[in-house]
Amino acid sequence: MTTGRHSTLDLDPALDDFALASALVREAGQLALLMRMAGLQGERKTSISDVVTAADHAAEAYVLEQLRRCRPEDGVLGEEGAAFAGSSGRTWVIDPVDGTYNFLHGSSYWCSALALKDAAGTVLGAIFQPEEDKLWLGGRGRPATLNDSALATFGADGLRGDRPLAEIGAATYIHPRWLADPMCAMPWHAAAVSAAALRMLGSGSCDLGRVADGELGAWFQHSCPEWDWLPGKAIVEASGGATDTVSINGLEWFMAGSPTAVRQLRAALETGRVG
Repeated sequence: MTTGRHSTLDLDPALDDFALASALVREAGQLALLMRMAGLQGERKTSISDVVTAADHAAEAYVLEQLRRCRPEDGVLGEEGAAFAGSSGRTWVIDPVDGTYNFLHGSSYWCSALALKDAAGTVLGAIFQPEEDKLWLGGRGRPATLNDSALATFGADGLRGDRPLAEIGAATYIHPRWLADPMCAMPWHAAAVSAAALRMLGSGSCDLGRVADGELGAWFQHSCPEWDWLPGKAIVEASGGATDTVSINGLEWFMAGSPTAVRQLRAALETGRVG
């Protein structure tokens, strides 16, 4: 397949789901990086920091085409509009470039991400950060890996263990306009001040990969669409970590980290409930 000046691979339909997901995010991420190197401009979606580029569209189109070749009975849902219902009961969820604002402004903190879900939940997640050559992978029946090395982040013998929120750093994101709304700002502030440190780096999937490998202690954010949540959720859970969601003041909040940290994040968010 060729997209503009950038050549990408036709993948082997015989690949298993995990190998296919790994190849897809790697190819999509490399395609986006090549297009950025050739020069890109962004278009505003909902705000000045919510942008899309031709690379987002091209990377999603590539993943869609390969999935239609390799998994023709599966459904597809993409951030930039890809949609196919399928007949298998399985759906691939595509985030061609997560952290587009970072991507457009020259930061390396962005990735391509992919999840597969079925009626029982999330089957797998794959996240590839091209400029750091990091590929996180994990899911149902398959422990999490970073560049094929097993992750043992949580548990008694893990890198992080089950440390409380007050002893670890948490990654998060909140748009400045939400800080003016108490219905959002109150839960967020309660959770934020409960952590030992905060990081706001601009790519939820990159954050969740780093929760899975232990570089970040925990993560929380509200109003995540499936493409921002499911890839990292699968990998965190496959690394032995915990995930949770809770509805507060009409917003859905998403959390990941050790079991203790996630319980404490939920409790802190709950203190911001109004009514």
